[in-house]
Amino acid sequence: MSNELEGKVAFITGAARGQGRAHALKLAGMGADIVAVDVAGPIGDFIPYPAATPDDLAETVRLVEELDRRILAFEADVRDREALMAAADRAVTELGSLDIVVANAGICEPAKWQDITPESWQATIDINLTGVWNTITATAQHMIDAGRGGAIVITSSYAGKKVQPMMIHYTSSKHALVGLTRGFAIELGPHRIRVNSVHPGGVATPMGGGDMMNRIEASTRENPKVNQMGQAFMEPGWMEPEAIADAVAFLVSPAAANITSEHLSIDQGTQYF
Repeated sequence: MSNELEGKVAFITGAARGQGRAHALKLAGMGADIVAVDVAGPIGDFIPYPAATPDDLAETVRLVEELDRRILAFEADVRDREALMAAADRAVTELGSLDIVVANAGICEPAKWQDITPESWQATIDINLTGVWNTITATAQHMIDAGRGGAIVITSSYAGKKVQPMMIHYTSSKHALVGLTRGFAIELGPHRIRVNSVHPGGVATPMGGGDMMNRIEASTRENPKVNQMGQAFMEPGWMEPEAIADAVAFLVSPAAANITSEHLSIDQGTQYF
């Protein structure tokens, strides 16, 4: 373990499992205390993979505490800005500051355009895009008031640079995060707060479980050539969540002190194929 982030507090959404948990453990291993936020419950019947649970969030807490770091956990929906503000307020009161924000929470549904329901469209935009807006607006003022600068990392996707076939709602939300990153980087820059996005390719997380792969196959059956898109240059063509956590850790570390408004791909080259 390193101590590069000793004395820092990291606010992470979608922290119950997958990439969010990996970020929490990586940053805790670098010395940061953690604020772990997750809805820890179902979003809607249109989601084809199992939802995170309170037990998942409790496991993140246990693992961070094993690293001898402090952690506050909140079962909160990123669509609920008031809940995020309450979490941020409590974090500052109990842990002393907010220095790092990782806006990671998101959902994904494979579906052809005519099969996307108004419910799934709205939930995807509200969680993947507005949820990031809520996360940053609930935390940024604390960082500004502290006057210590800081770092924000937004989880976009390969789909935020190219396209994820048969997922117009997901692709739209992830493209929009590029503009959100640039806008916040401009406005928060004078406060020495850096804002960057990461763009993962295929990652082995619970989002790929359940009926996810069957739904992808079904959505592309009428146009199978789109399955040739997004091929990785490297084997095995997917990554563990720790690979994304390493990139996030770099972006929030002193080594990236002059990097802002960057859109970092961790995708083994899939955006180019």
